[in-house]
Amino acid sequence: MARLHLVEFEDLKWFPKAIRNYMTDFLQAVANKFDFYKTITPILKKGVDAAEEKQIIDLASGGGGGWIKLSEHIAEEMPDVNVRLTDFYPNIVAFEQTQAKNPKVFTFERESVNALDVPSRLKGMRTQFLSLHHFRPKEVQQIFQNAVDAKSPIATFEAQKRSVGDFIKFFFSPINVIFMTPFIRPFRLGRIIFTYLIPIVPIFVWWDGLVSVLRTYSEKELNEIIGQLENGDSFEWELSFVKNGAIKIYYVLGVPK
Repeated sequence: MARLHLVEFEDLKWFPKAIRNYMTDFLQAVANKFDFYKTITPILKKGVDAAEEKQIIDLASGGGGGWIKLSEHIAEEMPDVNVRLTDFYPNIVAFEQTQAKNPKVFTFERESVNALDVPSRLKGMRTQFLSLHHFRPKEVQQIFQNAVDAKSPIATFEAQKRSVGDFIKFFFSPINVIFMTPFIRPFRLGRIIFTYLIPIVPIFVWWDGLVSVLRTYSEKELNEIIGQLENGDSFEWELSFVKNGAIKIYYVLGVPK
């Protein structure tokens, strides 16, 4: 399948903040419920061990992704690591909820943080979960270049591949939204209204999910982008995947040599 950079509504500046937050809340709930990322701990450890500071700077965090469950797994291997959540459109309520689950692990940025130009004060390993596909090729190159320039290890993770099979899988995502919504906390009346009475949340999750598959980069495309980096050879790059049952998590890991 050819890569198509179609519009994801979640990316649009004018898109209603409440609807965006309901969507990212859903993604967070699914990731934590099914413990998507429990097998990536060794990848994170490689990056953290190579970082100047034992901190993870999570970029484009959305609603916090699967960090609540993931933090339980990394606690055994990296008990002193802090995870700082950031986003261009920070979901403060979701960040506060995640922090409340484990205040010793989580902190967050209230101000907007651009993954293309991370403030120099945010030091540590950089991560991105289910977000690299939101960026165009030149922007992906900027994300990696910014990490190389800062000598910051970086890891990106995607739970989908650009394939017919994954396109079909995401086609049925509205059903998941309908079934998961009653269990998402904190309770929001608006979430109920815009899921069941005016079902725009399932529709937007459906559309953005399908577009995510079409936007996802292939390993060949990512290698081409990495090959264009200045001083990119000062990093060791690893592109592969790990399995979690039937789920495959595709990742890029870059660490300074």
